[in-house]
Amino acid sequence: MRIAVFGKQFGEVFYKACKSLFQILKDNNVEVVIHQSFYEFLLTNVKMKPDVSDFFTTHEDINDVDLLFSIGGDGTFLEAVTYVRNKGIPIVGINSGRLGFLADISQGEMKVAIKEVIEGNYKTRQIDLITLETGDNHFGEYNFALNELAVSKRDSSAMITIHTYVNNEFLNSFWADGLIVSTTTGSTAYSLSVGGPILHPSSKSFVITPISPHNLNVRPIVVPNDVEVTLKIEGRDSKFLASLDSRSKVLENTVHLKVKKADFSINVIELAGHTFYTTLRNKLMWGVDKRN
Repeated sequence: MRIAVFGKQFGEVFYKACKSLFQILKDNNVEVVIHQSFYEFLLTNVKMKPDVSDFFTTHEDINDVDLLFSIGGDGTFLEAVTYVRNKGIPIVGINSGRLGFLADISQGEMKVAIKEVIEGNYKTRQIDLITLETGDNHFGEYNFALNELAVSKRDSSAMITIHTYVNNEFLNSFWADGLIVSTTTGSTAYSLSVGGPILHPSSKSFVITPISPHNLNVRPIVVPNDVEVTLKIEGRDSKFLASLDSRSKVLENTVHLKVKKADFSINVIELAGHTFYTTLRNKLMWGVDKRN
């Protein structure tokens, strides 16, 4: 087996577990290709020199791997997606911190989980992404997102108006601090924090969620993910902020945003006991009531 390992910096609480992880891979004769900057972090901070066969720095360097391990939090997982892209390589999310909704293998269960992965005792689940089209392709080759497109104001006081169209049919003009168009995966991220609904991963939908809308009768709306959502921004400021997951650009109000489902999906590993509902309960404490 040949795997790629991508990670970011993490705290000392995960140092011992990280060393154990690489030892497990070595003991099982797993060939490791590691991200160059992550390898340097392990050398300098963790004081370990993992046994690796090669390095990668771009998405072009990992065409011949069976899996990609993302070591970190959900932000690290989102960045790992930019390396996998449309290659179909399954991602294994290992959580080095506290929550980890996408990176759902915790430190306490890591040894057992990695053994299951190496032995092939897992299912692969496909999750949809979105792509963004702008006139000048402002995000370049990174014009896709696993979670959401978020549009927000730059000025600290003035709201913006987001004229929104679904398949070129006018939906509404949202007078708000911003607007989120999220995937089902992103429904438990930024969209959820501003009042959006939780969607099941297989529901094949988008959520359009306003951020702090001026009118209280404005609510999030769920639409099928086979539509194209167009956003036209208006405001006192001539510019606004557009974000695809963690990548942001300042754009002119003259730029129109067209969002649709990407023509490729991401494969993620799903181990026994790691269903969507158990993740909701265990990670988001969904439905927890101390009276019970």
